[in-house]
Formats: sequence, C-alpha cells, structure tokens
Amino acid sequence: MKKSYKIGISFGLVSGVLTTLGLLIGLGVSTQSKAAVIGGILTIAIADALSDSFGVHLSQESSGDNTQKQVWEATLATFFSKFIFALTFLIPVALLNIKFALIVSVIWGLFLISLLSILISDKEDGKKESRISVLAEHLSLFLVVVVLSYLVGFLIEKYI
Repeated sequence: MKKSYKIGISFGLVSGVLTTLGLLIGLGVSTQSKAAVIGGILTIAIADALSDSFGVHLSQESSGDNTQKQVWEATLATFFSKFIFALTFLIPVALLNIKFALIVSVIWGLFLISLLSILISDKEDGKKESRISVLAEHLSLFLVVVVLSYLVGFLIEKYI
C-alpha cells in the first residue's frame, strides 16, 4: 500500500475511533440521550473528518517531501477513513440502549485500535518492534481517552 494511503487511513482510523468514542462516552454518560449521541457522531463524521483531512493536507504540503498527488491521496484517505470509522459507532447506538451501546462501542474501538497496532508493529525497514510494547503503548493512550471522557461526562451529569 502506498505511504500516502497508509498515513491517511491510520490517522483517520485513530482519530475516528478516539474522537467519536470520546464524544460518545461523554455525551452518553452526561445526557443518556440517543439523539444527542447520534447528532454528535454525525457531526464528527462530517465536520471533524473534513477538519482532520484539511490538517493532514496542510501537514503533507508543508513537509515538502510529497507530490500534489501524494498530498491529495493522504487527504482523501484521511477523510474517508475517519468518516467511515466514525459512522460505525452509529450501529450500537441506534440498536441498543445507551449504556449497553457505550460498552459495545468501547469494545469495538478497542478492537480497531488493537488491529491497527498489530498491523503497524512490523516496520517496513525489516525491524520488528515487539507487538506487546506497541499494543501496550497504543492501548494505554486509548484507555486515557476512555477514562477522561467518562469522567468529564460523569462530572457534567453530576454538577450541571
């Protein structure tokens, strides 16, 4: 796979999972409203995917190492991967009660981040990083997002 696509898909997947999951947990815990959570997911799938893809576009242009074609490949891969991965979180929210949807969404996000971590744990230059260390690093960051999002939602629900 071309490097520009790897950049866009990796960024879009991680951002799509973590941003959507953070919002889903925060809104779900604080409001228990399916409508609010669905609205938030759709907003992230559209507005945040456009914003992130624009950021990747500028980042790739400013590096000076890429052709216009590579810049646009990374841009479009970021948009479509973030858009699609964010939308996958609509399924549990639409089909399940909000508390169970949160649990299923965390498991789904954990699966996606773990899968990507395993796929990138083998470097292209032939050196292999320990899959365990890569997974531990990435899942620790995942856990920080989940816990902080839960705490923010809990505090909002309790005090506001």
